[in-house]
Amino acid sequence: MDLSELLKRNEGKTLEFKRDISSAENILRTIVAFANTAGGVLLVGVENKTRHVRGVIGDPLVLEERLANFIADGIRPHLVPDLEILPWRRTYVVAVQIYPSPIRPHHVKALGPEAGVFVRIGSTNRRADRELIQELGRWARNESFDEQPMLELNSEAIDFRVASELFAPIKALKRSDLKTLRLTTHHQGREVPTVGGVLLFGKKREKYFPDAWIQAGRFEGTDRSRILDTAEIRVPPVQAVEEAIAFVKRNIARETVIGEVRHVERWMFPLPAVREAVINAIVHADYAQRGAPIRVAVYADRLEIENPGLLPFGLAIEEIQKGISRLRNRVIGRVFHALGLIEQWGSGIQRILGACREAGLQDPTFEEIGIHFRVTLFKARRRVPLVRRTDQMILRALGQSKGLSTHELAALIQRSPRATRTRLLSLVERGIVVEVGTGPKDPQRRYFLADNQRDRFERSSAKVLLKKQAKTG
Repeated sequence: MDLSELLKRNEGKTLEFKRDISSAENILRTIVAFANTAGGVLLVGVENKTRHVRGVIGDPLVLEERLANFIADGIRPHLVPDLEILPWRRTYVVAVQIYPSPIRPHHVKALGPEAGVFVRIGSTNRRADRELIQELGRWARNESFDEQPMLELNSEAIDFRVASELFAPIKALKRSDLKTLRLTTHHQGREVPTVGGVLLFGKKREKYFPDAWIQAGRFEGTDRSRILDTAEIRVPPVQAVEEAIAFVKRNIARETVIGEVRHVERWMFPLPAVREAVINAIVHADYAQRGAPIRVAVYADRLEIENPGLLPFGLAIEEIQKGISRLRNRVIGRVFHALGLIEQWGSGIQRILGACREAGLQDPTFEEIGIHFRVTLFKARRRVPLVRRTDQMILRALGQSKGLSTHELAALIQRSPRATRTRLLSLVERGIVVEVGTGPKDPQRRYFLADNQRDRFERSSAKVLLKKQAKTG
């Protein structure tokens, strides 16, 4: 485990810092939350807000044993994380590596199996409610909510005519296809609809799932103080995609870009990104939750598309941006794929990013808020941040190294240590550079490029190299 790399990161869904183990219950909550959600690392001996390394007090082997004992005694079902003592100068940090558990939900023993279940949302631990605990259990059993049979109904609860009309451009739908698509299933000699079948094509869909609709609104300005337009989209999910996009188109501006050959019409938000975000919300919504529809909100400066449900357990924001995906609703996903609404599993988030970048917009954000997931597209164009010449020299030096001290940087850029330190503080405050050490007065503290800046540096360096090769070629 690379301690320097961990210290460069902020606390978040998969990382937490603790100065000591004086609050045992909070540590147990964090470990339970990591195991129930996407795994994570707990570092003991690091201040949680400043990331200053204080190290552990006393013998690190004794602390490691204490941690192992109260984890074993305080969490059910039993959890066995990896513990490692990491050296840091003249002291040590104890790292607890927790992996996503195949036997979730875990709970803090002292709080019980209902009040003691926690999940990780951002850098906080949230107590799971009954629906979330049930969802954790389904993931552990490799089940999806929309595959469950609705035993009180029969196969006639599915509107075969509506399903046939939607599939008509693709194929002539047969009754037997309902079972193939898992819209229906056999249970004790009877053919009954699944949750997904009723959500997609149920004759009385709203009776059984009253919150499975899309609430759309356009607001004046950047908050919800004044609403200009609203719509309740209550048609089945497949048709809801087009209605939601139509609402957005009705409420956003478009401009004509004059080109050399022809004029091009450009929307405020790229429609491919809007489509992918709407489809993603419908396919990945947690329909077991009550009281929360999918929401589409248009503001003067942004578009928010939000669905009930956290990311599928085991996933973090960074992973979905790389194309890693896990399908929450297998029936809905299968039908959307068959209808051509989903082209390739796991590519939706990347297409949203690509469409916004191609349009020259700043990158969208992906967030877990409460127990919802939100995608935000921004109207603002991408801007190159203003960087002084001295800052550029610092960033170039850091990009070509594995971390440097103030004095090493000062020598490389031929500036005084004091002037270099001033510019470093500015870059740290802006999130461009990361400082790692025991505190602001630590003479051995080192500076690194933030992860997003390193990617940008590598891309720009590659471009410079290609230009040089083209000139010499």
